[in-house]
Amino acid sequence: MTMTALLPRLPAGAAERLDALLALHEGTPRRQVLGLVGPPGAGKSTLAEALLRHCEQHHPGLACLVPMDGFHLAQAELERLGRAGRKGAPDTFDSAGFVALLRRLRAPVAGETVYAPVFRREIEEPVAGAIGVPDTVRLVITEGNYLLLEEDGWAPVRPLLDAAWYVGVDDALRRRRLVERHIRFGRTPAEAQAWAESTDEPNARRIAATRARADWSVLVD
Repeated sequence: MTMTALLPRLPAGAAERLDALLALHEGTPRRQVLGLVGPPGAGKSTLAEALLRHCEQHHPGLACLVPMDGFHLAQAELERLGRAGRKGAPDTFDSAGFVALLRRLRAPVAGETVYAPVFRREIEEPVAGAIGVPDTVRLVITEGNYLLLEEDGWAPVRPLLDAAWYVGVDDALRRRRLVERHIRFGRTPAEAQAWAESTDEPNARRIAATRARADWSVLVD
């Protein structure tokens, strides 16, 4: 069975909202940007992949996924700054770089491909130029923790999103997912639990406080 086959169905109303975004400014150079925001472990990446699958089925070639996580600072830089112990906090990303990319993505240039980075969990490092966004793409889906934050250089992001969806999930399930993810990528169960409690949960509370800035909330399971 492929990974695509394992993706869940879209939440009620998501497909209609997605189709409406794609229909905006049809026939013009204008590109739409959809932001998915929520705490660590909420299911943002899974929802983003499901939305992309819907676009591939109904609007082939018109959508692209560009996650915020590609703007993690490199591990060496985090260590230099003394922030490695709280990797994933708002000030451990290149927020200005992400803002600059969104501005480029919103205004495509004919014949130009914009390249974006991705974050590889297997090496815990960002990789530059891993996603190519050609000028034919009409909708960019981005997902991340801090799209609605107003501090640490993130304030310019919200005005650059044509739509922002807050992704929520049962907190117990979310915490369990986080611990399982940390174990899957090399931490011991004790280390995974400690990281989730000391780093992920403070970030989750900060993200939850931005929920009112979204224009739609969606629950996933």
